[in-house]
Amino acid sequence: MEPSDDTPSEGWAAAPLVLADSLDLMAAAPLAAELLAARGKPAILDASGVQRLGAQCLQVLLAARALWSSDGQPWRLIDPSPEFADAAALMGCPHLASATPQD
Repeated sequence: MEPSDDTPSEGWAAAPLVLADSLDLMAAAPLAAELLAARGKPAILDASGVQRLGAQCLQVLLAARALWSSDGQPWRLIDPSPEFADAAALMGCPHLASATPQD
């Protein structure tokens, strides 16, 4: 079911989605569900508190970025923690952590 235009999720783009401190296997499904619920709106994800980034959540984030791009919607990851940036780089995706709020 699609949310109506007056649902609280509309404000999601104005306030960044703060990512969990541990983005491990257990966080992948809830993260995917939360992102899918916000589909169709600009996305801003705050990675400043991430202490652990696992491959499953990295895949979710990469898929979300591709989905937002195909939908023509802005997708931004802001303030990546050093742990987020290091993990993304180690898994071959340093560009994910270096994303800046530019369109």
